[in-house]
Amino acid sequence: MHGQQRWPICTLSKQTQDNPANCWYKRRRMYRLSVRVFQPACFLAVSLLALAYPPHAGAATPPDSAPSLIAIGDVHGDYNDFVAILQRTGLIDEQHHWAGGKTTLVQTGDLIDRGPQPREVMDLMISLEQEAPKSGGRVVALMGNHEMMNLMGDLRYVTPENYASFSDGESEKRRKAAYQEYAGWRKGHSQLLAELEQPVLAVTEEEWMTRHPLGFIEQREAFSPNGVYGKWLRQRFALAKIGGVIFLHGGISPKVASMKLDDINAHIHSEIKDFDDSKQSFVAEKLILPFFTLQETVAVVRAELIAERKSHVSTNELRQAKLERFLALGTWVSVREDGPLWFRGYDQWGEGDGAPQVEKILAAYHATNIVVGHTVQTPVQHISIAANKRRAEQNSGETLLRTGQDGCRFDAFLLCRRITHRYAPALA
Repeated sequence: MHGQQRWPICTLSKQTQDNPANCWYKRRRMYRLSVRVFQPACFLAVSLLALAYPPHAGAATPPDSAPSLIAIGDVHGDYNDFVAILQRTGLIDEQHHWAGGKTTLVQTGDLIDRGPQPREVMDLMISLEQEAPKSGGRVVALMGNHEMMNLMGDLRYVTPENYASFSDGESEKRRKAAYQEYAGWRKGHSQLLAELEQPVLAVTEEEWMTRHPLGFIEQREAFSPNGVYGKWLRQRFALAKIGGVIFLHGGISPKVASMKLDDINAHIHSEIKDFDDSKQSFVAEKLILPFFTLQETVAVVRAELIAERKSHVSTNELRQAKLERFLALGTWVSVREDGPLWFRGYDQWGEGDGAPQVEKILAAYHATNIVVGHTVQTPVQHISIAANKRRAEQNSGETLLRTGQDGCRFDAFLLCRRITHRYAPALA
């Protein structure tokens, strides 16, 4: 984009250039998957990567003599296409059970949001993660920024259809009970509400009901620390290194490259725990309600801090410090724009400024490649990289997935020291 060359750090995201309604969320998704032979020294530059063998024409299990590594990027609730990719690469059978033998499957995050079937996508991943080891295989599900958003209650990309998938016969009763709890909370917090800097909280019952469709309460419970999906997602790592290849969702920025890989994972897990502990504490104090979104929680905590600072009562310094720490979450590694779940800088680097940064990041982790998703690529992208002031170019792969959706594509972005990947995402 912007007329610059892009650095090959492997992007595996399914994105749209125009209105996303024209893409992921249509129920009819017909695409073709075609494959070219590629050099085993690097990776297949598309939504899936394979090492050591050309992908099979059918859904056969990869041969045991050549265990492979396959990576899939952003799924975003697109269950049907996800299943089709897994079947096409021989990872699952017609009954959606693991058929990949000793293959390692890496999913680089963003299983959820936007698309219509996030629950089915997560259920399948959980099932495959349990089944793969029985055949000598492995499933590595990494965390994306949308998983982090849902854990924290940032629900801007959760659709009514997503919420509805969590509803059951008791949902209307739970919804009404939750509103009554909220109405009571408002009555008891009039002073705090007066300190709100922005009107993020619903005022009327109609407004609250609109913001909380059927299934909202159940979705929040499912992503809580003890919820079926919340518990599973909190066990995911942000990144993984397999061989010389680092897999993650966004990317490793120069500002984060001073941290060891294990420390990055540990740091993000620590931040999630801090968030959960803080929110649980706020609920216990009746400062917020369990189903408050992130935006509502932040607004209330900020208003509480303002009210305390205005109060003539002796200040509780420890409590104020807790509120201030929570409000500083925008600086957390798990949330920062240059953090591993959010970073988009690789796509913005030109050849002059990118080469030194790429070399430093690879050298810091003794890595040969970095594979990421997250970032939209231009329809035709030519990627090159200078390594040790030398250039070696090799046409190694092109788009493998085609879709019938206007504006849809599967993108790839691969960082490799000595090989240039040239690819052109094809639009049907």
